[in-house]
Amino acid sequence: MSKTLFEKIIAREIPADIVYEDDLVCAFRDINPQAPTHVLIIPKKPIPRIAEARPEDHKILGHLLIKAAEVADRLGLRQSGYRLVLNNGPHAGEAVPHLHCHLLGGRPMTWPPG
Repeated sequence: MSKTLFEKIIAREIPADIVYEDDLVCAFRDINPQAPTHVLIIPKKPIPRIAEARPEDHKILGHLLIKAAEVADRLGLRQSGYRLVLNNGPHAGEAVPHLHCHLLGGRPMTWPPG
């Protein structure tokens, strides 16, 4: 099975503007930003989407959310606020079959998102 785009970023096979990384997650700027700040936080374990996460993935998923908040803080979004988005499947806008959390900020957001 071939690697996803995100697995290639983790392996440094393709470049990315990485803003945070540890043993479990990697965070990098989206190449097609939908807000002034748009970062993807991904688990290094290849989980295709949230619907395919297993109970044993709870530590990775919790870590991903904690690190998303830390990255938002580092990028100066704590006061103004930010949005975290997980897309699951094609109708939700999933483009890469590797679980990823979109961190969006730097502008007012509306609800519903469209």
